[in-house]
Amino acid sequence: MKKIKFENALSRLEKIVNCFEGEELSLEESLKLFEEGIKLSKHCQDKLDEASKKIEILTKFHEDGQIEKEPFKSSND
Repeated sequence: MKKIKFENALSRLEKIVNCFEGEELSLEESLKLFEEGIKLSKHCQDKLDEASKKIEILTKFHEDGQIEKEPFKSSND
């Protein structure tokens, strides 16, 4: 999936859900939207996982009160 902001992906995912809830879609349309939704969902989950790892890294403290810094490797690297 091309680079897309988390917020934009989530917004598009919400629109897809609304389409399923409010419209009668053909089988082809449904499958196309479902496939897009799965990709967007994975993208959002990956971004959330990255953010969680960054927070975990930043909140590791040494006994002397100093923050332990570690390089973060993105799943896209």
